[in-house]
Amino acid sequence: MEAIIEGATGAAVEDIQERLSSLGYAIEGAELDARSFGRSTATAVARFRLDHGLSLGEAVDAPTWSVLVDECYQLGDRTLYLRLPNFHGNDVRQLQERLNVLGFSCGPVDGIYGVHTEAAVKLFQESMGALADGMAFQDTFDAIERLRHVWAGKPADGPHPQGSMGFARAASVLESAGIAITADDPISRNVAGRIWNLAHATVDDCALELVDAPSGVRPETRVLIVLSTEPLPDNVASGVGNLALDDLDTLPLRLRTAIQSSGSAPRTVRIELPVGEGAFTTSDAQTFAVLLLDAICAAFDHLDL
Repeated sequence: MEAIIEGATGAAVEDIQERLSSLGYAIEGAELDARSFGRSTATAVARFRLDHGLSLGEAVDAPTWSVLVDECYQLGDRTLYLRLPNFHGNDVRQLQERLNVLGFSCGPVDGIYGVHTEAAVKLFQESMGALADGMAFQDTFDAIERLRHVWAGKPADGPHPQGSMGFARAASVLESAGIAITADDPISRNVAGRIWNLAHATVDDCALELVDAPSGVRPETRVLIVLSTEPLPDNVASGVGNLALDDLDTLPLRLRTAIQSSGSAPRTVRIELPVGEGAFTTSDAQTFAVLLLDAICAAFDHLDL
């Protein structure tokens, strides 16, 4: 493109001024009214170029215009997905920041929709029970927006581990959270039973229930956790949040996000247990039970449903 410089007028200048103003750069009203590239517009362009690591100057050349367009995108302005060249811009950066805070790590927040961001989107979609295709469109943006109270104002350099809890906080969760747990198969039922035993050994008045099937939950149950050793089929929306027991540092936060995103009654989350090809021992079952109970207590601590 031909550079737009001081002295220019017209629709292109008006577009530049509107974009700069939306980003907080001051431009005099007379220049805005006249759609003229005057001194204050040139100063705003120079500051924008400096702020975004561009070469010094007051003209809007092709690199400056490209960055200016990128910076004006807001999350929800366009559908985001993995492609070449990658989508890039402020909306991608906003998506990465919010997913990182919610426990679905995109890696460094760089504003580029690459493979790590796509993987994080898929995990987030799966945690909501939605079609996990890695395409971030309005349903995905709406689900993230409903969790604004979780991510707003939080640092986004993720992941954000949540460590083990103290006895008093764990006891508070187990006495009042209204959690039921069930399982799909013999191995996961073994783990579920061990979670129940550990929970009831932790506090005398434990309210965590063990049920044979989802239909067995009581009316006052607020959250149902379903354990399974079988993965969901690829790209199939289950309507139930689905998590894998893999990244233990972020598991409590991912579990919390899935619970808050659930629209079922009771809120339902499915957790896949990685049993592998070898023999599954009682030691494995006990390890999973300890890890899961700790994650459940951390996820429910001060959780407002």
